[in-house]
Amino acid sequence: MTEQPAVARGATRTAERALAPDLARGFMLLLIAMSNTGFHLWAARHGPSGWHPVDGSAADRVVQFLMITMLDLRIYPLFAFLFGYGMMRVLQRQVAAGTPPRRAVALLRRRSLLLVAFGFVHAALFLASEILAFYGLVSLFLGWLFLRRLWRRSGTLLVWAAVSLALSLLLEGEALWAALTWNLDAVGEPATEATVEVVGTGLSDPLAAAARRLETWAWVAGFGSVAWLVTPEILLGFWAARRQVLERPAGHRRLLGWTAAVGIPLGWLGGLPAALAHVGAVDVPARAVSEGGALPALADATGLAAGLGYVALFGLLAVWLPERLRSARPLVAVTAVGKRSLSSYLAHSAIFAPLLSAWGLGLGAALGSASMALFAVGVWLVTVVIADRLERAGRTGPAEALLRRLMYGRARP
Repeated sequence: MTEQPAVARGATRTAERALAPDLARGFMLLLIAMSNTGFHLWAARHGPSGWHPVDGSAADRVVQFLMITMLDLRIYPLFAFLFGYGMMRVLQRQVAAGTPPRRAVALLRRRSLLLVAFGFVHAALFLASEILAFYGLVSLFLGWLFLRRLWRRSGTLLVWAAVSLALSLLLEGEALWAALTWNLDAVGEPATEATVEVVGTGLSDPLAAAARRLETWAWVAGFGSVAWLVTPEILLGFWAARRQVLERPAGHRRLLGWTAAVGIPLGWLGGLPAALAHVGAVDVPARAVSEGGALPALADATGLAAGLGYVALFGLLAVWLPERLRSARPLVAVTAVGKRSLSSYLAHSAIFAPLLSAWGLGLGAALGSASMALFAVGVWLVTVVIADRLERAGRTGPAEALLRRLMYGRARP
């Protein structure tokens, strides 16, 4: 019997890592922690948008305004792009080291299934809105459709990304038209159920909260079975990884500069109407800010531009930073978080949920948007300190170690 060719390589070595991807992932974890704070304000009063509270101090309103403008629906594209980028880089490394493409794609398929399993445990214990399983399912579809067949054809990836973007805009066409014509009563629900109800953070019974989390998780993860149709971010990540845009940012300075200069302002402008409406600076009907409403559709449609702009900005920082700052301890610590992004992401939930949820200590009832944002920064800083110590000790994150062990198996001499 012919022996099956083995996977050529395991985890990425330190010498192979580039600054920009890890720096982007490290700061991305801070932005994710900030954007997840709304799930834990379970005692606050929510309006028709269902997301941010409508009460609180002036500082709370400032934080809500900034988050709606800069973070909401903007971090998902950033995460999706980096996820696709990482998938393609794993495939490239395997093929370059001699692994047959079919075996390399099978490795990524195993990784996707493991992410679904990780996501199930994550949701059962801590966070209903977790995104590991969603991306695991999406990557199964995209890997099957694109990686083995088209990974050599970067132009084809751009064509399909454009098709995916056009389809996503078409699906929101009515709501977008309502936003552009300011016909805000035309679309949307009367009010959206508060997200804290959907994710179960306000339930005091731990078993009831877990059941609610898994119910929501199943819907979010199941949506991934069709989301590949409207996920241009991952395809763009494939394309950028083919060209090693983040590994060699100096050679793509013009692309990164234009993406940041256009994408970030466009993304912020798209979120501005919803932010102004939330803080009461403009008077709009409840339908305009609810699920399916015109202003969330506008924010969503421009979220891709902001997410790509953020990625480009991190790439430019990798070019602009002088050598002496690259080795500065704070920057090394943030990149250490990026190298252990899965462990850090799970650690956020392991700290947030027991301390803030009603089934735990219930501290979320005593916090507002501003104090919750400070709490999120503190949690992120804890992961920075832990990741930095692991970096000094030459150790990977525990979740990464488990994932790699399950992906690659036990190392053989």
